[in-house]
Amino acid sequence: MEELKEKLFSKKTVGWESLDDSKKNEIFDFCNGYMNFLNNAKTEREFIKQARKVADEHGFKDLINFSQIHPGDKVYFVNRDKSMYLAVIGQESMENGLHIIGSHVDSPRLDLKPNPLYEDTGFAYFKTHYYGGIKKYQWTTIPLSIHGVIVKANGEKIEVNIGEKDTDPIFTITDLLPHLAVDQMEKKLKNGIEGEALNLLIGSIPVDGDNISEKVKLNILNILNQRYGITEDDLFSSELELVPAFKARSLGFDESMVAAYGQDDKICAYTSLMAMMNIENPKNTAVCILSDKEEIGSMGNTGMESHMFDFFVSELLNKSGINRPNLLDKVFCFSKMLSSDVDAGYDPIYASVSDRYNAGYLGKGIALVKYTGARGKSGASDANAEFVAWVRNMLEENEIKYQLTELGKVDIGGGGTIAYILANKGVDVIDCGVPLLSMHAPYEVTSKFDIYEAFRTYKAFWNK
Repeated sequence: MEELKEKLFSKKTVGWESLDDSKKNEIFDFCNGYMNFLNNAKTEREFIKQARKVADEHGFKDLINFSQIHPGDKVYFVNRDKSMYLAVIGQESMENGLHIIGSHVDSPRLDLKPNPLYEDTGFAYFKTHYYGGIKKYQWTTIPLSIHGVIVKANGEKIEVNIGEKDTDPIFTITDLLPHLAVDQMEKKLKNGIEGEALNLLIGSIPVDGDNISEKVKLNILNILNQRYGITEDDLFSSELELVPAFKARSLGFDESMVAAYGQDDKICAYTSLMAMMNIENPKNTAVCILSDKEEIGSMGNTGMESHMFDFFVSELLNKSGINRPNLLDKVFCFSKMLSSDVDAGYDPIYASVSDRYNAGYLGKGIALVKYTGARGKSGASDANAEFVAWVRNMLEENEIKYQLTELGKVDIGGGGTIAYILANKGVDVIDCGVPLLSMHAPYEVTSKFDIYEAFRTYKAFWNK
């Protein structure tokens, strides 16, 4: 009977158990590169800037500079500094379909409001508007840094990054002391901190002089003017984001995990980017999507709902000399895609929200999610069984550990990715990413084993 059980039962073993020291060191080295990258790419603009640098170093060139492309060429297109598409042209005609991996590089955060700066009783603050699904109470009393750009009316662009260096000041959002928080603690958790209370404390020294109102605000503006040459009006045309000032670090006595801000979904974006850097002469054209705005519905001209990706693929067809009416639709209908986004990892402390038989577990490999959506699969693309089998075959041929998962119990909630957007174009899509604890929190947790298996998965997909 034990032999029959061994033959027929599905096996979800912890990946670390079968590894020798050399393989563990390989995983740790890869994850050191990942953590270093994260520390320099906390926002979507910073990620794309770093990704472009990596692509240039590996021989990729801007598609705009090509009049014709041929098999083996490595190209990319950067969309408004916030999303990016890369491709390695395959040996077969693109009419036979593309192999696409798509992730997103935006993460939940706090954005500054259009008129952010104000003073109240001797303190200067920035007003914020949260971006994406957050638990608001998690963003108080932690060190925050300011990242982004300020664009003057004359077009001059100023990059801002304050709070990451040890010599930089940091910023924070205050909270009530427990002694005076009786009423606050009677509220529901989601209402304990209101969105309008997420105001960033940025200064308290007033300028010298009598008969001057808002002295602290004026001092802050003077500091900003001296450092960046801006006035208050220049904040109107800025994109300034508040992100945790925490560094990505190894977690645990055994250093088996990564704790970092923004792993949703920079973990899949990084591993797919690194996998693409290792692709040479694939059979099908390999395409890597690094998209923006997923956390707020993929809208806007840098999100996946825009036609910018269609434009990129059309340009590939044009510069391959094979484009014709309706060919784009045909290409999508014959394409395959891994929607590389994170999965909710099983957390034994909060076991009640998960179906333990269908949950994703840290350390057990890449998570395949056949459908996401909410409750009755609302908003899900639901991958076809034939494509799931194709992906399983690819993983098993390469001895990659994987698990089939769902995002929580049926009636608890759910989530979504960019999978449905490409599925609507006719592409075969399945979600395929890394299980994660504390999703959307300022500090998220992943397994280094799963990170490396994601890299291996994406490389195997493009090489199939």
